[in-house]
Amino acid sequence: MLLNDPVLINLLKQAYSAEKAASFAYQGHAASVRDIEEKKAIRQIEIDEWNHRREVLTIMQQYQVPVSKWYEIKYHLIGKTISASCYVIGWFMPFYFAGSLESGNVCEYVRMKRHFNALGVTEHDEILYEMSLKEKEHEVYFFQKIEHNKWLPFFEKVFSWGNKKKNDIDLEKGFSIENTNTYCENYGE
Repeated sequence: MLLNDPVLINLLKQAYSAEKAASFAYQGHAASVRDIEEKKAIRQIEIDEWNHRREVLTIMQQYQVPVSKWYEIKYHLIGKTISASCYVIGWFMPFYFAGSLESGNVCEYVRMKRHFNALGVTEHDEILYEMSLKEKEHEVYFFQKIEHNKWLPFFEKVFSWGNKKKNDIDLEKGFSIENTNTYCENYGE
């Protein structure tokens, strides 16, 4: 089956390449922090991102969606740049921007699920739900590391993430696969 949804095709291509950028960024982030537990947590998040990339590629191959050379180059450079910058921008900013990135990524997988469901395809529901849940867990981790930092109010005003999230998922209230399509309805459409 070929996909006849240009938005979904682009979401898949972009997610595949962006996961590489995130993985590269987390390599630098983990290497730049001193705390051993933070290193371990960030390295696990990097592994999660590589796993997401592999899962997205599997879906793309099933529908003969080619990898975008442009996105691969673009996100490779972005990831390597962010990775290197972690050594010079201090402790707070890598945690802040990682949390902001993860906050947006949550909805990317929800949107993919919604687009597949609109085509009558439900076989990817579980993996897309799991990836969006994992991205939310990453966001929560990064936010918890900075939520009491003196810089957070300033960064919230300038970059629009912090106590106000880029998604409407609240893990404490519950986030179930059955209700996934009711989330992120106004995000990125």
